[in-house]
Amino acid sequence: MSLDSVTTQTTAPPYAPTSISQVLGAHWAVAAGHALASQAAATVLASGGNAIDAGVAAGICLGVVHCDMVSVAGVAPILVHLAATGQTWQVSGVGPYPRSVSPEWFRERHGGQIPPGLPRTVVPAAPDAWCTALERWGTMSFADVAAASIEHADRGFPVSAFTAYQMTSNADKYRRFPTSIPIYLKNGQPFRTGDLLVQKELAETLRRMARAEAKAGGSRAAGVRAARDEFYRGETAKRIAEFHRAEGGAMTLADLANFSVEVGPALRTTFGAYEIAACGFWCQGPALLQAFNMLDGLDLKALGHNSPRYVHRLIETIKLAFADRDAYYGDPRFVKVPEALLSKAYAEVRRTLVSDRAWAEMPPPGDPVTRTATIGRPAAAVAGGSGESLDTSYVAVVDGQGNGFSATPSDPNVDSPLVPGVGCVVSPRGSQGWLDPGHPSVVAGGQRPRLTPAPAMAFT
Repeated sequence: MSLDSVTTQTTAPPYAPTSISQVLGAHWAVAAGHALASQAAATVLASGGNAIDAGVAAGICLGVVHCDMVSVAGVAPILVHLAATGQTWQVSGVGPYPRSVSPEWFRERHGGQIPPGLPRTVVPAAPDAWCTALERWGTMSFADVAAASIEHADRGFPVSAFTAYQMTSNADKYRRFPTSIPIYLKNGQPFRTGDLLVQKELAETLRRMARAEAKAGGSRAAGVRAARDEFYRGETAKRIAEFHRAEGGAMTLADLANFSVEVGPALRTTFGAYEIAACGFWCQGPALLQAFNMLDGLDLKALGHNSPRYVHRLIETIKLAFADRDAYYGDPRFVKVPEALLSKAYAEVRRTLVSDRAWAEMPPPGDPVTRTATIGRPAAAVAGGSGESLDTSYVAVVDGQGNGFSATPSDPNVDSPLVPGVGCVVSPRGSQGWLDPGHPSVVAGGQRPRLTPAPAMAFT
């Protein structure tokens, strides 16, 4: 975490002194999943950039210094709040499956599975998401916001204890992919805390984008678009498509060239005196809004903070929201998602299913259109438990004008090969699709998998 002031451990009653530092600032604040990403954002803010400039700088940097959790060519869902207008915008930072992909494609080629490696690749959305936010609401150039990322990739950075733990845990996964071994293992062995991780090819990819911006001339916005187009239509895109062609992947140059993120108003609801914003039904963000709707108006304080009754109410409410997520959420361009899922009236009916007993399985979904608490559809299968691999990071920025930036970039470097000449993995987020043709997030060419990383904002 970085702020524009020194830290202090001074506390006031009723709090007792702790080992946790208070970090206070008067003009701006940034928090990110890695100190170097926070530093990149802080440098941008200190040089006059706004929250969007700083958020993009930190987001790109996370793909370099936190590559165990985030890829420069991964996913990056974004929320942006503009103080001048009071508007909050969402950027759909997840790409679609290649056009040639279908459930039949996976059944014929991969035995009905979505295996690790190139088969699960979707169009990388992060570069477009960062550039779109920067072009629309930022004030700086791509080269300026990417400067720290280029330096850390080119010169290397000390591996943190957390990243060393991650990369040690994933060493055998890196060994599955010959192109990943030279970068993500050091002489064939895991990186240790403090070792320098150098990513020259990734630095050059970002430099190509910056050079395209410089050659474009014209306005700042035109330059940012040129940087973005280099990735999706230029040399970088050609290298991604050629690697897929050579290694049996499905991504083509046309898949990359025809892609663009969507921008629209954020979804919102209220919870007491707060207003909550999230991204759309292409991700699981609306499940948070559904949960808040079901909790709104309840006397949660009377349950006692973190008491068994309090925790039970939260968990059972989240189960109900996730059941609806599984039944209805998907790419809105392909799936008709009921808007009534976010209505207060539906939430009041749905929350009647919370009792003193816990659901042992995923509850059945409700019907938001008829305001029915449950429908006859079978409950979703119980998940087999989460794996040990971790992914996804976060960046939040608020500037002196009151603008806000919230993003959850993701896609770790473990389940897909590094693309030679690009220097990172390309979004393996296709693992979150379904091969069941009746599922709202079924695998289909041009369709986005329903994304789990989901930023949020709260307003008073």
